[in-house]
Amino acid sequence: MRFADVIGQQNTKQHLLEMVEQNRLSHALLFLGNEGSGALSLALAFAEYISLLPSSAKQDAGPSLFGEPAEEIKPVFPKTADEADAFMQKQPGFSKADNYVHPDIHFSYPVIPKKPGDKPTSTDYIHEWREFIQQFTYGNVYDWLQFIGAENKQGNITAEECNDIIRKLSLKSFESPYKILVMWMPEYLGKEGNKLLKLIEEPPPDTLFILVAENEDLILPTILSRCQLVRLHPLETNEVTDALIKRGNLEKNAAQQTAAIAQGNYREALQLLQNASEDWQSLLREWLNSILKNGAAAQVKWIEEISKLGREKQKQFLLYFMHLLQQSIRIRFAGDNISIADSEKDFAGRLNKIASVNHQQAIIEELNKAVYYIERNANAKMLFHTLTIKLYHLIKNNALILTD
Repeated sequence: MRFADVIGQQNTKQHLLEMVEQNRLSHALLFLGNEGSGALSLALAFAEYISLLPSSAKQDAGPSLFGEPAEEIKPVFPKTADEADAFMQKQPGFSKADNYVHPDIHFSYPVIPKKPGDKPTSTDYIHEWREFIQQFTYGNVYDWLQFIGAENKQGNITAEECNDIIRKLSLKSFESPYKILVMWMPEYLGKEGNKLLKLIEEPPPDTLFILVAENEDLILPTILSRCQLVRLHPLETNEVTDALIKRGNLEKNAAQQTAAIAQGNYREALQLLQNASEDWQSLLREWLNSILKNGAAAQVKWIEEISKLGREKQKQFLLYFMHLLQQSIRIRFAGDNISIADSEKDFAGRLNKIASVNHQQAIIEELNKAVYYIERNANAKMLFHTLTIKLYHLIKNNALILTD
């Protein structure tokens, strides 16, 4: 993984390079970024960069034949991300690091038992992990667990994994001057993580911990307090648009629309493209008409229908509804001076007739909560039943049937 493979985050890339150059690099970093912001991608690129640095920031050339003092040779560090990529490609260990087989870069991530009674470690899934991060660098933990066939099983970073980390980092490095651990999703590290406290606080020389997380509230406070925070911001809409055009060969208008719905989440943008054939607008029209016109029987039928779609599609549908509500609010204040598809503009205009701005904002909040619960395996029928009742009470006083 190179810095060029990481979408956006230019200021954070620069900050990391300056930390290395100015010798301000902490032994434990926490890369914190929302899903789809590229925290894992950036952590992988930075780990690769660190593993390929010279063995010392100061090298002794030895005394000269004529007695002059020894000459200090100071390495010249790359100043920009592009220079760092060029530097890495020239190093002997580049191929190993770039293919995630470097002996001094270790990985830790949530796993499941392969069979009942197993005490799994990340090493048990290392081949799947390498394949996953090559294909789905912007994937989330749900993608990873489905990739290894977890189905509804809960992933964890186990006590056995913590013991394995301690063992690995107690060894001497093989090729790099640094031993590096990249731990993805430390939120899945339970109280067993306390095993790592002493190692993180007093690590062996030239050991670097890189933790990659989405929610700092779910990380053990004892571990959080020992890490230097590197915060990533959601991607700009234009950055997601450019990535969709360059990486996905998407037409500009389609890329802009997808990026707008994704709201800085590149993974979500990719999911939207995968589900581009879904007719979310018809599904939404059916739902709203069941709430405003057709009654309980139609609502139950609709809830049964959407419950069968699966978690990712349910989430995509709710995000699309949120997008339309946001467009509705924009239309109120900007009129026809916004650039959206005609079908969306018409539907968004109709949404303005069934709910005020305050009601629309309240609906967006409820949809946001629903997305959160879907990500955490909430029961779909119960969730959408509750959401249907809430929407009814929010918009019942301004009912309008949304016909084709």
